[in-house]
Amino acid sequence: MTATTTSTSSLPIMVSELGFDFDGVIADTAEAFIRLACREHGYCTFTPEQITNFELESCLNIPQPLVEKIFTDILTDSVATELQPLPGAVESITRFAEMGPVTIITARPITKPVFAWLEQFFTGETREKIRVVGTGDHNDKVRHIHQHGLKYFIDDRAETCIQLAKEAITPYVFSQPWNRNRHALQTVADWHEIRALVAMPPEELS
Repeated sequence: MTATTTSTSSLPIMVSELGFDFDGVIADTAEAFIRLACREHGYCTFTPEQITNFELESCLNIPQPLVEKIFTDILTDSVATELQPLPGAVESITRFAEMGPVTIITARPITKPVFAWLEQFFTGETREKIRVVGTGDHNDKVRHIHQHGLKYFIDDRAETCIQLAKEAITPYVFSQPWNRNRHALQTVADWHEIRALVAMPPEELS
């Protein structure tokens, strides 16, 4: 059983102390993968609910080399592959950037495609307040989170969140099919719940 987002006594969270993963939290990478698998490679029977494991080849009937190719296409050119934001992400981050610096820490090895993606969806004023850190490794986020003075982090990879919880970082698992029943941590279901963590004005939570 997972705890609710309201069970922590340290709310509200300051934007400057909260970090975000990119793929699966801000960007709808699963949608892009499923769309490209169908449009470019003829695998058209998959749904997001079928992605029950972070290692897609273990839950989808698709060759591992093709999984890697599709993800490589998305990671190297997120704009050309038409990667879309998750509902509420752009509006929420734009508002957060007015309150303090927004930090994105991604396991992507290169950040240039992320910056190009941000240019597509955010104004220059907002982008100036967004920091992007690429670790190249899912297991190397802890030190970057500490270096940027973050106390809270939102990630869709349960294993990452479990690791953070052991390192004096409060994680929130962004609920996705691939992290269900894999942890006993606090969760957020969407960006509405993330905004609630940051104690947005009541009129902005409606």
